[in-house]
Amino acid sequence: MNIEKHKMIYEGKAKRLYETASPGALIQEFKDSLTAFNAQKKGSFEGKGKINHQITKLIFKYLSDSHIANHFLSSIDDRHMLIEKLQMSPLEVVVRNRVAGSLAKRLGLEEGMRLGAPIVEFYYKDDALGDPIVTEDHALLLGVATRSDLDELKSKALDINLLLQKLFSEIGIELVDFKLEFGRNAFGHIVLADEISPDSCRLWDQKTQEKLDKDRFRRDLGKVEESYKIVCDKLLKKLGAKA
Repeated sequence: MNIEKHKMIYEGKAKRLYETASPGALIQEFKDSLTAFNAQKKGSFEGKGKINHQITKLIFKYLSDSHIANHFLSSIDDRHMLIEKLQMSPLEVVVRNRVAGSLAKRLGLEEGMRLGAPIVEFYYKDDALGDPIVTEDHALLLGVATRSDLDELKSKALDINLLLQKLFSEIGIELVDFKLEFGRNAFGHIVLADEISPDSCRLWDQKTQEKLDKDRFRRDLGKVEESYKIVCDKLLKKLGAKA
């Protein structure tokens, strides 16, 4: 598919967004860069953007087939996708199925502890503040969401969690936790956006508990590229025929 990039309107830690000839569509480019700790730690590996593009495309198509609206329209090439233009929410939504990362540090809990039910957290997207965790009342105070918005974001996140837990379990991977971003489309509907990849998920091998995600970079565990490729290859084997 040959769709021309116009003006770049956003560059983040792992992606760039470009305008297109259509006012309702953007091009999302996946970069090879790796960052952690609010970009205090930086790295990259060649082909990382292609891997995350492939994983995101497969998962978003799977979610679309399961009636989860998202911004993915089509794949342009191996690192660019055409997406629906959204008014992005300033809230990130995190779903946790086990204790890991910042949850373990904040509450002094043992990493890996299973949760009786998924936990949903909201984070306020502000680099200067370090993307702080916020309560629902904080979000209302900031004026970044209504009570109805928060209920819908939480409901959608839990629905996505069930679907992704099932998908990853079928390929021998456990979904420990993950981050989601949402936006509102031209019709006013809240839609899943951004990406779902080892950059935004904690993924552990079901048998060995080996980490297959960005924690390998965060914690200097090595084999970052190999782990991302394992996730991609397993998803391709499971979903590739439908892509």
